[in-house]
Amino acid sequence: MDVLECIRTRRSVRSFKSKQIENETLNKILESATLAPSSGNLQNWEFVIVKEKRSKEELVKIALGQNFIAEAPIVVIVCSNQKRISVYGERGDKLYSIQNTAAAIQNLLLAAWSFGIGSCWVGAFDEKALSGFLKLPEHIRPVAMIPLGYPDEKPIKPKRSEGIFWLEKYGSKA
Repeated sequence: MDVLECIRTRRSVRSFKSKQIENETLNKILESATLAPSSGNLQNWEFVIVKEKRSKEELVKIALGQNFIAEAPIVVIVCSNQKRISVYGERGDKLYSIQNTAAAIQNLLLAAWSFGIGSCWVGAFDEKALSGFLKLPEHIRPVAMIPLGYPDEKPIKPKRSEGIFWLEKYGSKA
């Protein structure tokens, strides 16, 4: 699948088949995440791979009852290594750390879909509880949970915003 087709057809999937993802495929997906651009090429992302049923059930609690997370064969927790990005001070801590991990997440989502694997970007969770559950050091901040699995649904394309492009200055129609 070419990249534009991948972008056009990827959807958030919240229902998964029990079919497992092969390690070779998972490794390619994770490698794609690490090929994202990052501020100063500091690559502040880190990933925790969760496969065990009990652990995924705990993630559901931490993610405010989003039960579909436990259905996924794999959940990738995307984290930011705040020490690695601290060279940029407050801007690195509050902005670049999120931008960099977001770029890695988008690569991960698109790479997964290129293999026919569904995903959902989950940002609603108790950050402190997740850090404790994963035993993350203080300088590692969880940013997103990404359940991965073969889709057991075909979500419809959501409506997209119009009139969001401006020429030269805000408010000037493109």
